[in-house]
Amino acid sequence: MNRIEDPPKSFLRSTDTLANERTFLAYVRTALAFIAFGFVIARFALFEREISVVANISFPGKQTSATFGVLMAVVGVVVGLYGSIRYSITDRALRKGMVSEMPPWAALLGGIIIAAIGIAVAVNLLRF
Repeated sequence: MNRIEDPPKSFLRSTDTLANERTFLAYVRTALAFIAFGFVIARFALFEREISVVANISFPGKQTSATFGVLMAVVGVVVGLYGSIRYSITDRALRKGMVSEMPPWAALLGGIIIAAIGIAVAVNLLRF
């Protein structure tokens, strides 16, 4: 956290607090999207199973959809928890007249996770 030079007497501005809340809501929205997407992917495994029984067709990697769906839901929970932690840290820093930066490792880890999810989706789509 870096100290802001010569903060005014009433440093906590409503714009800073509202921006922090909007960021938190973006984390919540992203977390819910991951969880919902995970649910849809996991349910697709059930659809694959039903189709394979009715049409007597075998889909490769039946368990892949369920596993990937659960993984996506877990990523959503982690994103929601991280957003809550970031909101609290930033709020505390704003009240002290300081700025709380996101650690570079968090941005790098988030990028790696998103890239891994994209690669997994692409590989699964190419398998069919």
